Amino acid sequence: MTETSARILLVDDEEAIQKLLRFPLEKEGYEVVAARDGQEALDTFAQGQFDLVILDIMLPKVDGTEVCSRIRGVDSVVPIIMLTAKSDEFDKVLGLEIGADDYITKDRFSLREFRSRVRAQLRRAKVTRSADVARKDVITVDELELDLLKRNVSVRGERVDLTYIEFEILKTLVSHPGQVYKRELLLQLVWGDSDYRDARTVDVHIRHLREKIESEPRNPEYIFTVRNFGYKFREF
Repeated sequence: MTETSARILLVDDEEAIQKLLRFPLEKEGYEVVAARDGQEALDTFAQGQFDLVILDIMLPKVDGTEVCSRIRGVDSVVPIIMLTAKSDEFDKVLGLEIGADDYITKDRFSLREFRSRVRAQLRRAKVTRSADVARKDVITVDELELDLLKRNVSVRGERVDLTYIEFEILKTLVSHPGQVYKRELLLQLVWGDSDYRDARTVDVHIRHLREKIESEPRNPEYIFTVRNFGYKFREF
């Protein structure tokens, strides 16, 4: 897949939004497949291969959060950008918690920002797939094990399910133990760019990572906070 030949599933029940977003995507050379409710989105996704999903939260039949969760249940890699009509933090955090990679508030974004985020997600996904093919490393730190090829994580012998972004953050940190990463740098490395993004997004993912891999999330043994700067993985 080249970035300009990407196949994108665009899910929104509003015809105006479909037209507004479809035009710049097709102008960039992407193939756009439309779905106008949650069930149609799931059926369409199951029938073909997609490089990116753009998904509204408020959908008929099956809501966007449920669609996102089900897609993540069968595909842990495909990037998902959530669309929300609300500007409150609840929808944004909820989207990240159920496996979305990015979110856009409909009433606040520009088409330039939209194109930038789409390109960043496609670019990051392509780099990740290439890196995973080349790597066959398994990193073990005490009771934590990362299989970089299979994208599996286990703690104390038990499989841990991470979202795409959580895995990418953990892989970045553990690959350079002791190195401190600013939030903005993690945004750049994991999302593909740091434009139009709130650095607190990183904090949300770090919190969930700790809840999944740390015995005591409030007293971590793997991922440490460097006050007023960012995060680092312990040296080993």
